[in-house]
Amino acid sequence: MNKRILSALATAAVLVASVPAAWAQNVAIVNGKAVPKARVEALMEQVKRSGRPVTPEMEGQIKDEVIAREIFMQEAQSRGLDATDDFRSQVELARQSILIRELFGDYQKKNPVTDDQVKAEYDRFAAANSGKEYKARHILVEKEDQAKAIIAQLKKGGKFDEIAKKSSKDPGSGANGGNLDWANPSSYVKEFSEALVALTKGKMTEAPVKTQFGYHIIRLDDVRDAKLPAFDEVKPQISQQLLQQKMAKFQEELRAKAKIE
Repeated sequence: MNKRILSALATAAVLVASVPAAWAQNVAIVNGKAVPKARVEALMEQVKRSGRPVTPEMEGQIKDEVIAREIFMQEAQSRGLDATDDFRSQVELARQSILIRELFGDYQKKNPVTDDQVKAEYDRFAAANSGKEYKARHILVEKEDQAKAIIAQLKKGGKFDEIAKKSSKDPGSGANGGNLDWANPSSYVKEFSEALVALTKGKMTEAPVKTQFGYHIIRLDDVRDAKLPAFDEVKPQISQQLLQQKMAKFQEELRAKAKIE
């Protein structure tokens, strides 16, 4: 009898001791099913990745959310909704998305954009955009005769911005009186750039300038030394641009070596 009592007491002691351990691993028990704390931690990690801080108040909300999800999931399973073809298809799509995200994340960790790469890209940008910047206006039309007629009109006192608004087929600058704002000549096509740099301040082209877009009448309003943004100002943008280029190249390489039949 004493042995049976001791055995029962020992069993009870083991069960009592195991309760705190179970609760330490789980956030709750819902209808007899354990909800592991790992789910809370995973959801908290998602919140952190989105850039939001996880406050003590939010931790409680996340815990409630995880428990609510378990309740709803159990109900859906009891109704057999996890056995439908639509459910399986959605799970597969979600699985693919997660795996692809992990793949790209792993690649970024192993192939980060370095400060040297960012600085080199900035130096290339600075070299291509150094020198002079030109502030110009233009009027773009389809036919040479139209352009010649506009030049004659301007020489008689016509206002450049008014004619641009009325006649230019460039939707970007036309509505703004032909204003192209400040730009490096290298940002324009060759014919336009050559005609622009040949002008003196306040003058316009005497003859229409033909490019792939049509015929231009160009007026140079001002010239200044190029003003480039400081490296620290554009470093985040350059870094993001280089990262996008790396990812695009990685995807192209995977596609190229894949055997598709």
